[in-house]
Amino acid sequence: MNLRFLHLVERNFLVWRKLMIPSLTTNLADPLFYLVGFGFGIGSMVGTVNGRPYIEFLAGGMICYSTLNSATAEALYSAFSRLKMQRTWEGILHAPMTVADIVIGEWVWAALKAVLSGSAILLIMYALGIVHGFRPLMVLPVLLLLGLCVAGLALIMTTIAKGFDFFAYYFTLVLTPMSFMSGIFFPFQALPAAMQKIALLMPLAHAAMLARGLVFGDPIPHALASLALLAAYGMVGVLVSIRIANRRLYR
Repeated sequence: MNLRFLHLVERNFLVWRKLMIPSLTTNLADPLFYLVGFGFGIGSMVGTVNGRPYIEFLAGGMICYSTLNSATAEALYSAFSRLKMQRTWEGILHAPMTVADIVIGEWVWAALKAVLSGSAILLIMYALGIVHGFRPLMVLPVLLLLGLCVAGLALIMTTIAKGFDFFAYYFTLVLTPMSFMSGIFFPFQALPAAMQKIALLMPLAHAAMLARGLVFGDPIPHALASLALLAAYGMVGVLVSIRIANRRLYR
């Protein structure tokens, strides 16, 4: 198996290490504010959701939401800067590296960074006494799979974008609807039947169901199908990204 992509993962890590504190702060602030503000504020009015205190329901979704934010930011803005502004990708091609090595390296790096953000939310859940023991740690492989899924989709946008403004379409038309329809802030079963079917096509909804089941020990309906869907989104995303990047860099 070709592991040259790991050199790019290492390169991105060494660069990120110098900016680790502001990077983590940026990626964690939004989901943390949602967790504390909505969890305790709205939670005091809502009471329980699906038999659990609202803050527990929300926390299970916030793990995935934080992972989504981090993978998206890295695979969109950071990767695009390396592609377009800094032209790092072109420079790397002078080494014995291919476009596929670069895209897969960006894909894996974004997913690993996203796991770190999701893990930080899990650590906060431990600190608040929302979870206990070692069982919640079983969610980490799901966070990695979600990171690969989201990063694959984001890299498609990165490889076709001409400028940063293009990403506004992705946030408005894809990420925002997915965030509100996938059961992060409220059960998606509360949506109209037609919208529930749309929600089940979104990877974030399946990741949230898997995460809550693993963190709290709840039954997970169709767990294998959810894992397969996340894996399929990720693989299709990275393969399409490689194809587009090849055309862009060698035209």
